[in-house]
Amino acid sequence: MPSYSIGQAADLLCVSPETVRRWADAGRLPALRGPDGCRSIDGAALAGFAKERAAGPHPPPSHAPATSVRNSFAGIVTRVRLDEVAAQVEVQSGPHRVVSLVTRESVEQLGIEVGVTVTARVKSTEVHIDLG
Repeated sequence: MPSYSIGQAADLLCVSPETVRRWADAGRLPALRGPDGCRSIDGAALAGFAKERAAGPHPPPSHAPATSVRNSFAGIVTRVRLDEVAAQVEVQSGPHRVVSLVTRESVEQLGIEVGVTVTARVKSTEVHIDLG
């Protein structure tokens, strides 16, 4: 399971690192302190927190890759449902919940699981999921 630094969590939640530190200090967002003294946040815990917090406008991250697709939602995977052939991937992007149906093979090859950062891209009637 991936874990995220305070700064990475702040980018995903569209807040300052200081806000994430305050949430961690208050116990709202569980953070573990490593041997080097730096705190990290479990990906699944961050996904749950992002889902609970999904309200209000949040700007997209400034580090998005160049693409012709204009509708992009950077976020964190909050749920993956696998079938024999297909998969349903839920992404929480600020206040937006994006659900995409993709092949199971794609999910497995990309390593998409709860707590992983991705970008959902919407063009016409298709949604493409890129690893963050």
